[in-house]
Amino acid sequence: MTIHTILKMGDPRLWRTAQPVTAFDTPDLHQLVADLHDTMQAANGAGLAAPQIGVDLQVVIFGSPLPNPRYPDRPLVPPTVLINPVITPLDAAQEEDWEGCLSVPGLRGKVPRWSRIHYTGFDPLGQPIDRVAEGFHARVVQHECDHLIGTLYPLRMSDLRQLGFIEESGG
Repeated sequence: MTIHTILKMGDPRLWRTAQPVTAFDTPDLHQLVADLHDTMQAANGAGLAAPQIGVDLQVVIFGSPLPNPRYPDRPLVPPTVLINPVITPLDAAQEEDWEGCLSVPGLRGKVPRWSRIHYTGFDPLGQPIDRVAEGFHARVVQHECDHLIGTLYPLRMSDLRQLGFIEESGG
């Protein structure tokens, strides 16, 4: 089990654009996925992106078969390793809801996100992933994939008055 330090907002490595994975089913890629999983579990995260542990690759993980302690009332999201993702909104509808981030500890903010998305990518073996998601599932995918383009959720917020400490924000 390898648990990495999660980079915090202000670390310049979080602002970079991650590189695509070019080799699948390699020992290094499988180790990265295991490290992301261990680190996410240890932090009770809903998801984690490789750049959050200082790895400049387009790899995100999200979901769990069990309720997340940080989001106990949210629907379950299927456990997924998503590599080289592409997200397409299915319509113009957006929802604004509370988000937190392991790289922005202690804070929550109201973030607008597309309500329904189509996402594609690959699993660690290079097999294609092609899904439609809505609601919390769509929010988690968009949040994690934002890390791959150097975007943290406060940059997506339309009203910074809706950013606050978890115990003060109601989120």
